[in-house]
Amino acid sequence: MIRRFSPDPFIVALLLAILVATMVPARGPFATIVDASSTIAIVALFFLHGVRLPREALIQGVTHWRLHLAILAATFVLFPLLGLGIAAAVPGLLPPPLWIGLLFLCALPSTVQSSIAFTSIAGGNVAGAVASATASNLLGIFVTPIVVGLLTQAHGGAIPMSNSWKIALQLLLPFILGNLCRPWLGDWAARNKKIMSLCDRGTIIIAVYSAFSAAVIAGLWQTLSWTILSSLLGICALLLAVALFVTRYGSRLLGFSREDEIAISFCGSKKTLASGVPMARVLFAGPDMGAVVLPLMIFHQMQLIVCAALARRYARAGRQDRAPVVASTSPSSTG
Repeated sequence: MIRRFSPDPFIVALLLAILVATMVPARGPFATIVDASSTIAIVALFFLHGVRLPREALIQGVTHWRLHLAILAATFVLFPLLGLGIAAAVPGLLPPPLWIGLLFLCALPSTVQSSIAFTSIAGGNVAGAVASATASNLLGIFVTPIVVGLLTQAHGGAIPMSNSWKIALQLLLPFILGNLCRPWLGDWAARNKKIMSLCDRGTIIIAVYSAFSAAVIAGLWQTLSWTILSSLLGICALLLAVALFVTRYGSRLLGFSREDEIAISFCGSKKTLASGVPMARVLFAGPDMGAVVLPLMIFHQMQLIVCAALARRYARAGRQDRAPVVASTSPSSTG
């Protein structure tokens, strides 16, 4: 019970980064060093993402196009429509930077590691989850900036799409170069998963510290009340609940098998923190970035807790379905 509801250690590290940024924000020359370090780390992160991309995972199960289309539709269509609908229904509930962050969250691709892990625990279509989650992250480099631009314009704001060159230079180019180097570095990356994980998490922690330092200096905590934070928690919970409901029961209505339903539910309801924070740093410059990534951090922890419980529930139901039926030997049945 304690493990089920305990926070992810990575989230604890992110909260500590926010605390340090609140107490000792990066200023002056130190802020310049932190900003440059974050940029270098993001370039290295996406280079290593390219190195780790298993092309076989994209080919594996690619003929199951209905599964992949359902997951991608949930990720890049359902979520953006939900976010835009909530923002239109209650526009005054959150300040503009948090609404931008919520719309950014809705435009992000799915997670990879946790989607595959939960699908495996629940007894779902793991090969399909690998292919779809990988394809979602690859497409996200191209699709997320476009969707974010459309959503923010529809919401009455806009992001500087002139930052597209930063996407190409800091994310896309390193990713392509990394994938081209996969024949030489792929085995090394597979043998050094701990280093890869450290790079992932270290990059995000640096980016979060940099973002919240600028936000704190600009007065972030003076503008966010407990009422606003409670509203943000409620909206994130609503997004996750609706996404899980639609992916679960929608897959049943479309005639997917139980294994495919599990893959669709877990891959289609998640949003990536590993790629989301670096993307936010490229797309959103200035002190608002701290508020922009706050919805993503809340949603990330929420999805881990809820999906862990849901995966165990699927697993128990699967074991019960596979359990042999034992004939009754009571006196009333045997005569």
